[in-house]
Amino acid sequence: MPTQPAPEQPCPAQPPTAPALTVLHLVQPVDGGVARVVVDLVRAQTAAGLRAVVGCPREGRLAEEARAAGAEVLAWRAGRAPGPDLAAEVVGARRVIRRARPDVLHAHSAKAGLAGRLAARGRVPTVFQPHAWSFDAVGGATGALARRWERYGVRWADRVLCVSEAERRVGEAEGIAARWSVIRNGVDLDHYRPGTPDRAEDRCAARAELPLPAAFLGDGPLVVCVGRLCRQKGQDVLLRAWREVRGNLPEARLALVGDGPDTERLRRTAPPGVLFAGGAADIRPWLRAADLVVLPSRWEGMALAPLEAMACGRPVLVSDVSGARESLPPGQGRLCLVPPEDPTALAKALGRLLAEPRLLAELGEQAQQHARTEFDVRRTTDAVTGLYHELLGRPRLSNQERISR
Repeated sequence: MPTQPAPEQPCPAQPPTAPALTVLHLVQPVDGGVARVVVDLVRAQTAAGLRAVVGCPREGRLAEEARAAGAEVLAWRAGRAPGPDLAAEVVGARRVIRRARPDVLHAHSAKAGLAGRLAARGRVPTVFQPHAWSFDAVGGATGALARRWERYGVRWADRVLCVSEAERRVGEAEGIAARWSVIRNGVDLDHYRPGTPDRAEDRCAARAELPLPAAFLGDGPLVVCVGRLCRQKGQDVLLRAWREVRGNLPEARLALVGDGPDTERLRRTAPPGVLFAGGAADIRPWLRAADLVVLPSRWEGMALAPLEAMACGRPVLVSDVSGARESLPPGQGRLCLVPPEDPTALAKALGRLLAEPRLLAELGEQAQQHARTEFDVRRTTDAVTGLYHELLGRPRLSNQERISR
């Protein structure tokens, strides 16, 4: 008797594919550290299967770099300072939110935090990341108004994300009753690293790459300051200190790498031995060429330039503002921290360090090891993405689960 074929079994139903989590990064600064943080987040999030959208002004480098990192970019008109255009900026932010339809709104820095929260008003889970508090930048009535806004506006932030414990403590001390998260900044350790294992050889090779004037080609120590030329970064304090440094170490040279609104004013007040190098698409040669990297900021959240310098094996000297102590290797605070806006203390610290090449080499080795241990950008971006899933109550997919989908 012929065998009857077994009846076909229905295929098991496949679980529906969950839609990709969409995060909208609303950003006003289109250059500098904030823009670099956003591009790092976009690159990691798109690689992890998220849909990343960036709303930002068209000018500057952010739109192009975010698009290259995998983001959809939507134009948002916004200026740095609050003013009569705020109402239009809020309307523009609301339009960007409608177009992006995000699961999470991540507002970066003061202006996006202001306009984004007013536009969303809690209707979209919102992360606000100050990248340094706005009231640190201004005083008087404007500073008082900024404090009042942050105390009020926190109701529309599901989480306030700080880049250092010091930044969180400042917010808490100002009466901002937030649900806090602290995720420290990180840098790409494959990108920022010494060019060669031998530090002297690395410095020589880096200097050969740079368009240095003849006066900068000698054996004297080279100090490099990387940052936007503006009041926040404190280059005016550094130039006042440099006069004293040159008096004691006439062979010392200083390079200011960056551009910004204070460029011409700083040029007019610069003493001899200072090079205005302008902006650089790749700052690694400047960091590697340096004997010491200095950042005399008036305020920060946690600056990226010192982390990048340390990852390249260079010691740093920084002003004691938010995030600075947390950036440095243990034990370096007494040598590598100075009070903000104190050119005399900065000059003394510069002179002391530049006079001891062996100490600089030792500090650089410690800095490199510390950066590689503590400030990997992959850890930072993974923690931020984890925060989104926590806010939404979604489980995170493993790499294998992402691949199978």
